[in-house]
Amino acid sequence: MDTIDLKILKALQQDARLTHQDLSDLVGLSPTPCARRIRKLEQDGMITGYTAQIDEKKAGFGFSVFVSVQLDQQVDDRLQDFEAEVRRFPEIVDCWLMTGRFDYLVRVAVHDLNEFERFLTGRLNKVAGIASLESAIPIRRVKNAATRLE
Repeated sequence: MDTIDLKILKALQQDARLTHQDLSDLVGLSPTPCARRIRKLEQDGMITGYTAQIDEKKAGFGFSVFVSVQLDQQVDDRLQDFEAEVRRFPEIVDCWLMTGRFDYLVRVAVHDLNEFERFLTGRLNKVAGIASLESAIPIRRVKNAATRLE
């Protein structure tokens, strides 16, 4: 990967809908070599996909909760089972395997506190192997940035 590839990645992070012409103008290449580089970045797994960023509040999911999850055992089967369950819950929008006191940190996006309570008591608490849960409600997001490229 060279400086042109980095320029392409940074530009696509800002606006993945750029045309090949507009992108090539930004990075100083003609459209065909620019398109080849994009294809190679995709094939190499550097670009993993293209998505639209959705405003969760405007979509009706203005209530986020971070939940720290501790499993009763940290063994492969238990981790795999928990992760499979998490993938089934649309309310869980982020999930990280962690070091430290808790095994996982998940972010739940729901309409309101009542929906979170129903999700927590009716679904998440019923996942086998959970020893403890700790919830934290964020007040406001301070920073939301794309992956740092240099």
